[in-house]
Amino acid sequence: MPPTPDPRAGGPAEPTLTNERSERVRAVRALSGRSARRRHGQYLVEGPQAVRELVRHAPGDVRDLYLTPGTHARYDEIVTAARAARLRVHVASDDVLAAMSADAQGVLAVAVPGGARLASLLAAGPRLVAVLATVRDPGNAGTVVRASDAAGADGVVLAGESVDLHNPKVVRSTAGSLYHLPVVTGVAVAEAVAGLRAAGLLVLAADGRGEHDLDDLLDVAGPDAREHSAGRGGLPDLARPTAWLFGNEAWGLREEDVALADAVVRVPVRGLAESLNLATAATVCLYASSRAQRRP
Repeated sequence: MPPTPDPRAGGPAEPTLTNERSERVRAVRALSGRSARRRHGQYLVEGPQAVRELVRHAPGDVRDLYLTPGTHARYDEIVTAARAARLRVHVASDDVLAAMSADAQGVLAVAVPGGARLASLLAAGPRLVAVLATVRDPGNAGTVVRASDAAGADGVVLAGESVDLHNPKVVRSTAGSLYHLPVVTGVAVAEAVAGLRAAGLLVLAADGRGEHDLDDLLDVAGPDAREHSAGRGGLPDLARPTAWLFGNEAWGLREEDVALADAVVRVPVRGLAESLNLATAATVCLYASSRAQRRP
């Protein structure tokens, strides 16, 4: 029998994986749990959009790539990029992919964490950073990463006791943005804020009790903010390099975290809604800074 072609060599894919009860399938499925992710130093990337961005922007993090025969043909751009990067590409039956992950949509990767560091983010001279302080909901955390990417932010920090960045729902919620900008984990809120301030960033806490209205700040951002500051106790200037501090979904920012900020800003609510959820409020704040910073 001839040897099985090496899937990284650009030749035919490996023989189809058909046994959904195999040890390989069990090992991949286990990565949906945090203990297995920590033990093996690997995590799941589910769905064509997230896998496409992983293969394009962080191919060195990929350990294995799995597709069904149908998705192997449909997503030729993923397969071609994976072959070019000499990644392991496996073709598996629909049942095997479903056993590995109910959310794979026929495309699944096993990857190792990229490991962004706060020092590297600060050394790059960031102008816009989102800091999540003990944010626990994976959907919210992933959506803020995606919104930060869309707003042109330079990085995100998951600080304090925030959700595991490589929770499958977080990864899915980023829609591939996880591979577009550095996302730092494993730092305390105070450490992140101190580092960002030392790097020259204004630190603004987003809180409904804030003394400053976001729209008011946006109206006078730039030179106008400096003109208005004299009589108003130092008006925050959204045109400055800024780190936004966002709190937990249920209780918001803790008092000790609010105290770390240079100013506290509220997002105006003009209708009857009690408040905005975390991801929506973060998106509004990040886009306000993005808009202010792009002014001449």
